[in-house]
Amino acid sequence: MHETDIIVIGGGTGGYSTALRAAALGLDVVLAERDLVGGTCLHRGCIPSKAMLHAAELVDGIAEARERWGVKATLEAVDWSALTATRDDIVARNHRGVEGHLSHAGVRVVRGSAALTGARTVRVEPTGTGADAEAGGEWTARRGIVLATGSRPRTLPGPAPDGRRVVTSDDTLYAPGLPASVLVLGGGAIGVEYASLHRSMGADVTLVEAADRLLPLEDADVSRHLTRGLKKRGIEVLTGARLEQAETLPDGVRVTVRPARGEPRTLDVERLLVAVGRAPVTDGLNLGAAGLATDDRGFVAPADWARLETAVPGIHVVGDLLPPPSLGLAHASFAEGLLVAETLAGLSPRPLDYATVPRVTYSSPQTASVGLSEAQARERGHDVVTNTLPLTAVAKGMVHGQGGMVKVVAERAGGGGAGQVLGVHLVGPHVSEMVAESQLIVGWDADPADVAQHIHPHPTLSEAVGEVFLTLAGRGLHQI
Repeated sequence: MHETDIIVIGGGTGGYSTALRAAALGLDVVLAERDLVGGTCLHRGCIPSKAMLHAAELVDGIAEARERWGVKATLEAVDWSALTATRDDIVARNHRGVEGHLSHAGVRVVRGSAALTGARTVRVEPTGTGADAEAGGEWTARRGIVLATGSRPRTLPGPAPDGRRVVTSDDTLYAPGLPASVLVLGGGAIGVEYASLHRSMGADVTLVEAADRLLPLEDADVSRHLTRGLKKRGIEVLTGARLEQAETLPDGVRVTVRPARGEPRTLDVERLLVAVGRAPVTDGLNLGAAGLATDDRGFVAPADWARLETAVPGIHVVGDLLPPPSLGLAHASFAEGLLVAETLAGLSPRPLDYATVPRVTYSSPQTASVGLSEAQARERGHDVVTNTLPLTAVAKGMVHGQGGMVKVVAERAGGGGAGQVLGVHLVGPHVSEMVAESQLIVGWDADPADVAQHIHPHPTLSEAVGEVFLTLAGRGLHQI
């Protein structure tokens, strides 16, 4: 029998952030991970996909240089092996960095599968040798246990993913070569990003979403501007459409799609990418041994959201195991890990406000939002006032020439003015780098007058944010 203060099961963003913070607070921490620390985000999601999307942006830049700016540049070819080698190097360096942080902090990382055996006990079956093997067996956690086992891609009935013709978001980056054509099933953030990536790399792309618009959880104007941008790039977008049938062929997949209107369509594509969401991973955790169970969607719901603590005192949950309002985003998982570590250390951290967590889609164009959409604000009984400005209304937006917008949703104040800002929504180039300001605006309950007194640099894309707030504050400058 081994003892420690905290046992963390799962070494993804939520798990390792819990471990690092708890160790910094002087607690003895054991982190059990059956694969690689860093989890999906580092090895199969956030980091490798954004590396690839950066390469895609460079490819798009060559076409823009030639077609818009008179730079006589041509793309000879994409060296796939060189591109993926750079991506893999970025992932490997980040992985070594996380491992180094954990080692320096004194976190004991055990490679193995962990399962609950009680409310304070865990059994670890090591997969490694040496120190890992010695750490196997029964562990007791004096302070508590943290569940951070993450998620896996959801799949649909039909051909099983084979990593070549039918792929998921976990394996599409590592599928062989560049497909000439791809059907992306799912118009959420993951599907939109991969549709954008494949189009930049020269593939014919069809994007299919069952809801009536892309990014259905975002503001309707975000969906509209995003769809316009994707269609302008040559991506076929089918919303309100469903996949009826898929059949694998020797060199691809034959799919039948029923659009919102009209007869079913049959398409032959080289690759089918299924991006219909992710499901929490709890297999092997043996939750029942501690008196826990998943909800009807497979999540482990906390009984106390302020502490992210389950109905079993001392067992906490972070990351993709959490149901909404948690967002299943890596940066939210980091914050959840910090909160749980500080709670287990006896501190009283401020509960998380998920409404102030930024949401970003790294497609071309990008989207970034924080707070409530216009529809959500109205549904919650707010009397709202909105203001929308095209990015091309400012000089830097014209330079980029990619369209986009800034939209602010605010509470209507007395006299018809604008009061507390409820949401900010951005579409356009590099808006992922602009949303942090909006997070502070929404998180600090600012109103447009608070923002309007601060000067945005000219000429920048962020200037559009300043212009929207100037107008809402009754001090409009360039906006007509």
